[in-house]
Amino acid sequence: MTTSLPASGSDSQAFSLLDARIQRWIWSEGWSTLRDAQEQAIPALIEADRDVIVAAATAAGKTEAAFFPIMTHLLRDEPAQLGLVLYVSPLKALINDQWSRLHRLCQSVEVPVVAWHGDVAASRKHQFLKQPQGVLLITPESLEALFVMRGSAMPGLMAKLRYIVVDELHAFIGSERGKQLQSLLHRVDRAAGQPVPRVGLSATLGDMELAARFLRPSAGDKVHQIVAQSGGQRVEILLKGYSETLPRIESDSEQENPELEDVVPGSVVAVAAHLYQALRGSNNLVFPNSRRLVEIYADLLRRHCERDCAPNEFWAHHGSLAKDYREDAERALKEGSRPATAICTTTMELGIDIGSVKSVCQIGPPPSVASLRQRLGRSGRRNGESAILRGYCIEPALGAKSDLSDNLREGLVQSVAMIGLLVDGWFEPPRVGGIHGSTLVQQILSIIAERGGVQTRELWGTLVAQDCPFAGLSRQDFFLLLKCMGERRLLIQDSSGLLLHGELGEKLVNHYDFFAVFTRDEEFRLICDGKTLGSLPVTRPLAPQQRIIFAGRRWRVLEVDSDNKLILVAPDKGGAPPAFEGSGAMVHDRVRQKMRAVLASPNQLPFLDRGARTLLAEGRSYYQQAGLDANQILQRGNDVSLLTWHGDWVNDALALLLARSGLLASNEGLVLKITGGTRERVLATLGEIAELDNVDPVLLLSSAQNTFRNKWDWALPEAIARRSFASLCLDLPGALSTARSLSRPDEALRN
Repeated sequence: MTTSLPASGSDSQAFSLLDARIQRWIWSEGWSTLRDAQEQAIPALIEADRDVIVAAATAAGKTEAAFFPIMTHLLRDEPAQLGLVLYVSPLKALINDQWSRLHRLCQSVEVPVVAWHGDVAASRKHQFLKQPQGVLLITPESLEALFVMRGSAMPGLMAKLRYIVVDELHAFIGSERGKQLQSLLHRVDRAAGQPVPRVGLSATLGDMELAARFLRPSAGDKVHQIVAQSGGQRVEILLKGYSETLPRIESDSEQENPELEDVVPGSVVAVAAHLYQALRGSNNLVFPNSRRLVEIYADLLRRHCERDCAPNEFWAHHGSLAKDYREDAERALKEGSRPATAICTTTMELGIDIGSVKSVCQIGPPPSVASLRQRLGRSGRRNGESAILRGYCIEPALGAKSDLSDNLREGLVQSVAMIGLLVDGWFEPPRVGGIHGSTLVQQILSIIAERGGVQTRELWGTLVAQDCPFAGLSRQDFFLLLKCMGERRLLIQDSSGLLLHGELGEKLVNHYDFFAVFTRDEEFRLICDGKTLGSLPVTRPLAPQQRIIFAGRRWRVLEVDSDNKLILVAPDKGGAPPAFEGSGAMVHDRVRQKMRAVLASPNQLPFLDRGARTLLAEGRSYYQQAGLDANQILQRGNDVSLLTWHGDWVNDALALLLARSGLLASNEGLVLKITGGTRERVLATLGEIAELDNVDPVLLLSSAQNTFRNKWDWALPEAIARRSFASLCLDLPGALSTARSLSRPDEALRN
């Protein structure tokens, strides 16, 4: 199927506002006009008098849209008085990429650009500290480290700060890391002595008002919003469907060193064969849904090249690989001198410059519509080229014991729904409003380190008071949190009331891992002939002589050094992909509702191949036969399947509410499964839940065992930890509303 995105054009009326040196650079690059994002951003940003969000498609020139006017503003000052720009990025790799991109522009106007992260030489950092001006590219973690390690120097470093640019803004909103960034930006303003204009850049913002409130929580309504249109790009879509087939050799077979093709499902081998035929000779990105599948497909595709005596065109790329291996894949794609396809995870989703790729392939449903949009933006960047999306869905073979999700062909239908929403121009707005107690603990410890101790009222005024990052927490809860941190030896208070680090707090703050608000699994490093290949989670240890696949190649384990967390390997002919930890993405209400519409519709979809059409027909047939248009509660043997057609935040909350009433309920994605219940009892229980006006998350989660999801949750008082979890992971009002709908059949029919 071919479709088009809406087009928009603009005349380059803002060009005359730019500094003459910037104008000359633009002409030297061969540009004949400014793009829509740049045309709108230049007058909005050039005076540094407002916050601005620039939302534009991938490769629409967002970086230049920000930095053309920003550099023009900086160049108004004499060289000795040159101001500072803080550019915050979610990835070190993106910082390296942007340094190369900005260096060309900034060098021409003699403005320094400094990248700041662990791989940058100390001499470059010291040079910046002596003369803090130009453009500083930094991650939130490195900015946190500056506050902790150079707290007293921060007012001087930020004295000439003119702008803060946040790249890939969507990657931060609603997360613990995003809350950390909000707190850091608030602290930067305090260090600078004034609110510094903030600039957010993103290709994927589902709700501009929400993004504006994230960028400037105290004045979101005053953030200037720029939404640049794409150039009417055509999108070609193909979705292929496969029925799962068994491996040729069972996993418990005693055959030594079997080929990977013999031990993975035949449907996986078939997908790899089609990828090889479709992608050879061009640059592409392939997104399986796990690092393990990255390794499987990278190995299968490399073997195809070997069998054809052709140079390898397929490269694994994920976060557990060593930097050298990731950069090899990025370089192969960017150089364009030979065909290259990266089999990758979300590491290739953000804005690292790898040039244009011919197509993007998605194996299984994408994590979200927003993610799919971000990925598809990598394709069709050259003038006149279409963006190409190839999807691959493998569905289980059906039998008498197949569950409801399999009969409905959940994976395929979810992919169809997400593609439909993508074409409609919708994607998920991020969830906001969570308590983020874990990050509050980290920020308390960080501010104490920055200031060498702090009074309670100062902490409140910096973090929790009105218009602060953690506003909404009551004074009672704040004092309860400080008391709990004291009991856990994170804090102590001296006779003057000054809060200082406790014994454990000092130890943790001085550890290199403190600056990140997210947890990192303890990992083993894989080493071959002294070269690091990457790392594996310690939860999946390996034994000597075991054969594995890693970085798209095959290895034999020589030695496992548990004390130093090293795995020594050598090249080998056999191997299996290692297991990585991971979990599926949460699915939005709108996606599930679109899935229901897809199943209920008789319309044929032009982007499906024969296999996908067959699978969809099977799902639609079951939907009709089971009467799911009118019935959302099905008795299946001794169990009950509940179809809410809502997202995972509602389903998880409803499962807990059912469990509190004595029903063993679990969220299995599309279906809530109630084990050992009857339809009548489930209906009665839903009726009881429907009568509740509200739910206390502290009581609801009293028996839950896995609510510590974030790094510092263990340091929270139990009540705050449960409320924090509920605010981030559950939709309790949505669950109550769904219970009312399901317990009243007339409302359920209208739902």
